[in-house]
Amino acid sequence: MTIVTPIETTKPALPPAQLRVGVLLVNLGTPDTADAPGVRVYLKEFLSDARVIEDQGLIWKLVLNGIILRTRPRAKARDYLKIWNTEKNESPLKTITRSQSDKLAAALSDRPHVVVDWAMRYGNPSIQSGIDGLIARGCDRILIVPLYPQYSASTSATVCDEVFRVLARMRAQPTIRVTPPYYVDEAYIEALATSIETHLASLSFKPELIVASFHGMPKSYVDKGDPYQSHCVATTEALRRRLGMDETKLLLTFQSRFGFSEWLQPYTDKTMERLAKEGVRRIAVVTPGFSADCLETLEEIAQENAEIFEENGGEHFAAIPCLNDSDPGMDVIRTLVLRELQGWI
Repeated sequence: MTIVTPIETTKPALPPAQLRVGVLLVNLGTPDTADAPGVRVYLKEFLSDARVIEDQGLIWKLVLNGIILRTRPRAKARDYLKIWNTEKNESPLKTITRSQSDKLAAALSDRPHVVVDWAMRYGNPSIQSGIDGLIARGCDRILIVPLYPQYSASTSATVCDEVFRVLARMRAQPTIRVTPPYYVDEAYIEALATSIETHLASLSFKPELIVASFHGMPKSYVDKGDPYQSHCVATTEALRRRLGMDETKLLLTFQSRFGFSEWLQPYTDKTMERLAKEGVRRIAVVTPGFSADCLETLEEIAQENAEIFEENGGEHFAAIPCLNDSDPGMDVIRTLVLRELQGWI
């Protein structure tokens, strides 16, 4: 029998009036380096999570360690190099999430007892280090902000899993709140619409239609009760109403499928191929499920899917940036945080 000794975390010895409230922004994660070793470490942590790959049995472990971690890191490292922030030697996701945290802290600077930080579910900075850091700075209450508009067990829930694994090793735990998904929040839909309209106005061509591409998920996960697909549909429908478009002008698709099982459809890459073959020549793609640009938006959409569209007859392809740390994007995060901090500040 293995006995796990709790971490003896002591709350700061501060008077109640000086205790602070922490806000921890959390995104998915990124390799520390754009090379095979760095990607291998990241993929092993990511793909060993039972929320991501639910069947963690012997066959999966053999496939993961015997095939995937031997072959995939080198190829994915090449993809990361295409988008890498060479100035800071980090992925754009890390650069943007840090900036979101800094800008939120500046927006809340009139509330000196609120401390803002950021973390990644996989990779660094870890959720453990984020919580430890906030406690060290005097926070006895922490708001966890998963930066996923649409809930899924493989994103939002696994953030909570990790947060409570960290807390399980603490004797003196901070009080925790978690922000809810915001897939039809008025501020979020308005920010998306504003971003789309602004970007379309800057293009040298007028797209014939827009594709809203969300990260995919095995269909079996939805069949078991995951609400993710319904959240994506609700976001798309709200965006159609705001933009005055119907389903022929704003399409819903799913990207980034992995493995051989059936994933949510229609697939983004197959849709790009079909539309081009049907005579669509001008297209724009928006990725509403991503709060910050990352490998899946900058490389998979803006490069891979652009090539698929053009190779099949398409002529003009535009990838609309994520909300990132833009003014509309920060309005969404600030609105969400201030609403969920009510009663604490």
